This record gives sequence, structure tokens and C-alpha cells, in this order.
Amino acid sequence: MKILFELFLAFFKTGLFTFGGGYAMLPLIERICVREKHWLTEEEMTDLPAVAESSPGPVAINCATYVGYKQKGIAGAVAATFGMVVPSFIIILVISFFLDRFLENKWVAGAFYGIKIAVGILIIDAAVKLFSKLPKKALTITTGAVSFLLMMAVNIFALRITSIVFMLFAAAAGFIIYLVNRKRKGGNEA
Repeated sequence: MKILFELFLAFFKTGLFTFGGGYAMLPLIERICVREKHWLTEEEMTDLPAVAESSPGPVAINCATYVGYKQKGIAGAVAATFGMVVPSFIIILVISFFLDRFLENKWVAGAFYGIKIAVGILIIDAAVKLFSKLPKKALTITTGAVSFLLMMAVNIFALRITSIVFMLFAAAAGFIIYLVNRKRKGGNEA
């Protein structure tokens, strides 16, 4: 029962003290789950965003669900997921009572502008940490650079391309690279 409460509390804190979605939460999730609680290894943390992004639903909730399930099965998944969701639910519920006055306040508007910048920095920080843990091979560097440039182009030119398109292209490229490497090694096994 103690581990369920720890899972709930860890992800409750993550949901309460971070703003901007799953990628902005990754540094805090890493600190808690890898360094403090040792629920994940460095390698598992590196893979976690890919697993969470490829599953339906928000990245942060998928991360919490994965960690909870890894620790305590379905009960752990429920506790961690519930911990991640409750703070947002409470905050949105409170804000909904005061929404009109809340959005008109110049201090709140300024705070949200500052928060946008902070979220961008947190996302860049998470990307740099994940990229630094990858093997320094030509393929890894090329893939990272091409992905970054494509995402920047999409943002700069305000193109309406969903991240699913990038994921499908990445999956296709990975499959082609796998086939080429397998053929190069002369292996016929699947």
C-alpha cells in the first residue's frame, strides 16, 4: 500500500508543479523516477517519451501509467495516473469558477506569457538531455538534426502537420534502415 501512495504522491507533485504538458514534465519525472526513487533506469527513461508518445493519450499521463504499472501492476498504474490527473482537474475546476475575471487580469496574462517561455525552455532541456544519452553515431545525429529542422519549418511556416505524420515517417525510416542493415549483415532471420 505504501508504494501506491508514493506513486500517487510523486505524480501528484509532478502534475501540480509543472506546466505545459508532458515534455515539460519530463525533467521532473526523470528526477523523481530515476534519481530519487530508482523506479526507472537511465535507459528506460530515455525510451519513456517514445513509448508514451506512441500510446494514445497525453504524454505525461502515459508516462505515469507506465511507471505505475512497472512498479505495482494495474493498481500502481491507476495510482500514478490518478496522481497525475488530480492536480489539473482541481486547478481547472477552480479556474472555471473565475474564468472571465481570471483572463482579464493583466498579471495573469503576463504570468501566462512568462510560463510559455519557461515551458519552451523545459522542453528544450528535456530534448537536450535525451539526445545527449543517445549513441553518437552518424544516423542518430542526422535523425535528430532532420527532425529538429522539420519541426522548426512546420512552426515557422505555420504548417498544419500533426506529430503523427512525423512518427509515421520515422517508423518507415527505421524499418528501411533495419532492412538495409539486415541485408548488409546477410541475415535472413526476422
